[in-house]
Amino acid sequence: MNKTILIIDDDTILNSAISSGLKKEGFYTITSSSAEEASEILEKVIPDAIILDRMMTGMDGLTFLKKIRSEGILTPVIMLTAMTGPENAIDGLSEGADDYLGKPFQLKELVLRLQNILKKAAGNRLVPPQGLIYLDDEFFIKTKNNVTKLLSLSGEEKKLLQKLISPIGNIVAASPMVAKRLRTKINNVLSNIDIITVRGKGYRLIDTSN
Repeated sequence: MNKTILIIDDDTILNSAISSGLKKEGFYTITSSSAEEASEILEKVIPDAIILDRMMTGMDGLTFLKKIRSEGILTPVIMLTAMTGPENAIDGLSEGADDYLGKPFQLKELVLRLQNILKKAAGNRLVPPQGLIYLDDEFFIKTKNNVTKLLSLSGEEKKLLQKLISPIGNIVAASPMVAKRLRTKINNVLSNIDIITVRGKGYRLIDTSN
């Protein structure tokens, strides 16, 4: 399946060039010229990765990165910057960037770095919320007394829950009946998570303890 990449850069020429180059490599792309516009996009779409410029007018890339991480958006991010020095890379990585690439750069290098973070994300994609455990293709509940119990799910319910935590916040289209059954089972055993309806799009798992 082709991956969707959100490109955020107020340099429209570079933004367009990156988008064109990635499309030739088989990616789908969404472009944004500001962090504010990107925030609106993320309310509707969960991309597979984000390419983010650090220095932009309005909200800068570092502030935007900190914002989305605080909101629980775990989408892999490559930060682009014309700023030099290892301290700048450290700043970006410490705020949650998965990689850091200085300008100017070769498109081939960007593609390789993008493939690397996507591969890494795929290996760590199923990250259940607190109290829910995923092991050997089954979901378990860990109680307050540290007792682990199997969460009995149908095949359809299990597939839906896998998608909902891949990552948490992902919007997933599903049968209303399956979503309702899964929500009831989750609500019966865990008080810190819920499944909500995103009108016209599907369902999303949220952490209600935040």
